[in-house]
This record gives sequence, C-alpha cells and structure tokens, in this order.
Amino acid sequence: MKFVSIIMGSKSDFDVMKSCSETLEAFGVQYELIISSAHRSPERTKDYVLAAETKGAQVFIAAAGMAAHLAGVLASKTIKPIIGVPMSASALSGIDALLSTVQMPAGMPVATVAIGKAGAINSAYLAMQILALENEELRMKLQEDRISKAKKVEMDSLEIETIL
Repeated sequence: MKFVSIIMGSKSDFDVMKSCSETLEAFGVQYELIISSAHRSPERTKDYVLAAETKGAQVFIAAAGMAAHLAGVLASKTIKPIIGVPMSASALSGIDALLSTVQMPAGMPVATVAIGKAGAINSAYLAMQILALENEELRMKLQEDRISKAKKVEMDSLEIETIL
C-alpha cells in the first residue's frame, strides 16, 4: 500500500493541517497523520519514520513551527521525499519556521511550501504530483482538477468582467 505520511510537531498544527488531509481525501489518496516532535519526542519520530517507510509511505509531509526542525529530522532518516510546511506558531508569524525548514544543508533536501493553510494544501498537491509519476489514475485526476480551476477563473470573470 502506497500512502502519504503527515507528521505534525504539535496538536495545535492540526487546525491548519486538516486542509492537507482533506485535500488528499478529495483525490482518494491514503494517508497517515500523527503528532511527533523533533525535540520533545525524537525517538518516536525516528521509530515512526522507519515503520511508515516499511508500510509503504512514499512521501512525508512535516508541519512544524518555531525552530521547525521536524522536516530536517525526517530527511535525516529517509531518502523518500520530504515536504516541509512552516507553521505560524511564534511572534515571528512563521518566518522563523520558514527559514528553519528551507535552509537545509546540501544533500539533505526538503521541499518547502508556503506558511500556513496554503502550504498545507500545496503540500498535499505536491505529494500527489510525486505519487502521480507512477499512478496514471491520480495523474488524470490532477489534470482534471487543473482544468476545473482554469474554468472557474473564466466563469468568475464572466460574472464581473468589463472588456471594451
């Protein structure tokens, strides 16, 4: 069974990350979702990554705020793709998490998406695009979604546009 693994650094991340899981559900993509901290539960994090990879995790999504080392810890434990979602959990509005997630040393890549809800949704899309490299049905669903989004822009414009 191939699936996406979503790991959040704390329960407070769930309000944002449920957008990620809902996006995966909308496309019929299986996922696991857990809370595990790079700092507060490092052994749990390591053990989970190894177990999830054995079960079929193809992509890992890591959501964390503040120091945001979760994605980097995952990258150190697997060669599967890691997508980092910086969370706005501090006085710096997520900029600290963004920098911690995106500034990885050479050879330890973490794909980093936007801070917050847009990042949560885009992490799901990016994970699905990776899965779609070997899944024609998912690739077609993503293509249909793109077409639908383009048509919605046109329909929205027709409601208000003025062209001379």
